Amino acid sequence: MPHEPQPQPADELDAEAVRTWSSLALAALGRAREDIDAINVYPVADADTGTNLYLTAESADRALAEAFDSAARAAAAPTSLPEAVRAWAHGALVGARGNSGTILAQLLRGVADVLGAEPEGRRTGPGGLLAHALTRAAEEAYAAVAHPVEGTMLTVAGAAARAGETASAAAGTAADVARAAYDGARAALAETPGQLAALGRAGVVDAGGCGLVAVLGALWQALSGQEPAADPVAGRTAPPAARPDDPCEQHEDGPAYEVIYLLEASEAAVAELRARLDGLGDSLVVVGGDGLWNVHVHVDDPGAAVEAGVVAGRPYRIRITHFGDERRRGRGERAQRAVVAVVPGEGLAGLCAEAGATTVLVRPGELPATAELLDAVRRAHAREVVLLPGGTELRAAAATAAEQARAEGVRVAVIPTRSAVQGLAALAVHDPDGSFDEDVVAMTAAAGATRYGELAVAERQSFTSAGICQAGDVLGLIDGDVAVIGAGLTETAEAVLDRMLGSGGELVTLVLGPEVPDAVAERLQAHVQSGHLAVDTVTYRGGRYSAPLLIGVE
Repeated sequence: MPHEPQPQPADELDAEAVRTWSSLALAALGRAREDIDAINVYPVADADTGTNLYLTAESADRALAEAFDSAARAAAAPTSLPEAVRAWAHGALVGARGNSGTILAQLLRGVADVLGAEPEGRRTGPGGLLAHALTRAAEEAYAAVAHPVEGTMLTVAGAAARAGETASAAAGTAADVARAAYDGARAALAETPGQLAALGRAGVVDAGGCGLVAVLGALWQALSGQEPAADPVAGRTAPPAARPDDPCEQHEDGPAYEVIYLLEASEAAVAELRARLDGLGDSLVVVGGDGLWNVHVHVDDPGAAVEAGVVAGRPYRIRITHFGDERRRGRGERAQRAVVAVVPGEGLAGLCAEAGATTVLVRPGELPATAELLDAVRRAHAREVVLLPGGTELRAAAATAAEQARAEGVRVAVIPTRSAVQGLAALAVHDPDGSFDEDVVAMTAAAGATRYGELAVAERQSFTSAGICQAGDVLGLIDGDVAVIGAGLTETAEAVLDRMLGSGGELVTLVLGPEVPDAVAERLQAHVQSGHLAVDTVTYRGGRYSAPLLIGVE
């Protein structure tokens, strides 16, 4: 059951107060979500700041609720303040979305660093602990952003912290500090159009800062029981339409992709990663600590950004979004059509992103939930979306996500791709300028005309459609069924290719896993040419998390 917020006494800040703060913040961001999206013009006018903040807060609130539920099931002691804030911050870190969500995650981490400390390490005084937490939050958020810009969410966080410290110095209670921080944030937000040219031209306040005001208003409500103002700062509800003669609107240069991933790495490796990513693009934010980080950057080469993460440690939950020529979204326009592709490999994710698709990366043994697929459809920000699930096991989740997206006014078609190579075939014929129905038919036909194969290594002895296999055997699957059992990758792949090409074909697509040498692709290409002179072969690198070898025959 959802947590029912219960405002706490003004001088008390405990785990229940944090839980109430989280619930109220999520509700506030949910109410303000569309309005915040509408005023999103910086750093990219992609109309998703409100959505990103809401999804980040939702992940944080879910993790906090799980911490309380776990303690209740174990009949253990009630969740403590340190346990609550650490769970809350961790949930925000792993679920952070976009530039604004990533900064919010770091703000919550700063709060957790103070509220999660042992009692002897805390500042004394009625509101001193909260004031210190807000100050640490602002400091850590500034430090996480490679090139901080005033007139943004950071400015609002800094003003809130300063106002909270002033209230604390006057012996204010926690509620007094929260009210001062909220008022300070509102005042700072009102000044943002004069600090940042992009906001001034559009006549709007900073979208991320607006979301932070909502979060701080929820904090004050949690501690005082009083509701904050419904509209903290008056202003435009949507940016103005672009004027053809406005040079500021005509030159919207910037990287074409947003890359976000979680990263397991040391602090030293992350320091080197920051420097490397800073040279690749902009809007760089790296948040986290204790071995787990959330990396956000805007780049023109998403593959290089992911590769930098591989060098630093172990990246996962990689999301690559193309927005280069979709910046008009922030002026209230949606792209007409977009493609969302689920792919099993970092290299494939980069390849599909370069083709203009919004991607969802899956790792072995993990499947994206309906919510993640729906989020990808929303991130595509288009009136029409073609969804490529890439596997039969995802069809139900894809169908549910499509149904929910249709309820939000998006026209969605799910193409029943059963392999990544079928998705590549569909993308190859995608025509965003043609009619939706004709595009879906062409993509479906291309996917359906592509037979797919995969090579995998057996983990244990088992019965298959091709006989009994032993642990370590190479399995050659065709259209999902084991067709060949072999001892070596190359020899088994050749046998699979012979069977697949036995019924004809014009193009062979090979997707190599991360451990497969280029020599294997060269040998397979030669094998195809020796027996099928009219068949062309193309080779791609699947990257980390991809199967040893994927094969497509069209």
